[in-house]
Amino acid sequence: MSETKGIAEDLQGRTYTGAPVYSVSREKIREFANAVKAQSPAHFDLEAAQALGYSDLVAPVTFAIIVSQAADAEFIQDPTAGIDFTRVVHADQRFTHHRPIVAGDELSTTVHVDSVRTMGAGALVTTREEIVDQRGEPVSTAVSSLLVRGEE
Repeated sequence: MSETKGIAEDLQGRTYTGAPVYSVSREKIREFANAVKAQSPAHFDLEAAQALGYSDLVAPVTFAIIVSQAADAEFIQDPTAGIDFTRVVHADQRFTHHRPIVAGDELSTTVHVDSVRTMGAGALVTTREEIVDQRGEPVSTAVSSLLVRGEE
């Protein structure tokens, strides 16, 4: 891997596990559902969610972005990573959901830096966030690509 100014040469392959556990509450699900204009009663009403087979309110599928970005903060703020957030452009985001997120989940995330690819004076950094519940069972896998622009 060639060196990109500022980006740590050993960034690829790093793992970050220090993100706090994210407690999913009914109110957080309702707030997020309102913000994204989700319409399903299962996001707002416990009886509606239970009638669909969920144990509690179910989060919109895009809710996982909150958890993954909270975990990414550890990686972004790591002074040894060499990421200047003022030069970051979010290039791509994909999710593979293993099961729905529901109120009462306690979610932990491990961030893996899967690749760092030099692009001119910058780099494309791809991370994978593995989100698990309180039993260690997979909930969602997020893959994110950040373009770290080089200095002009």
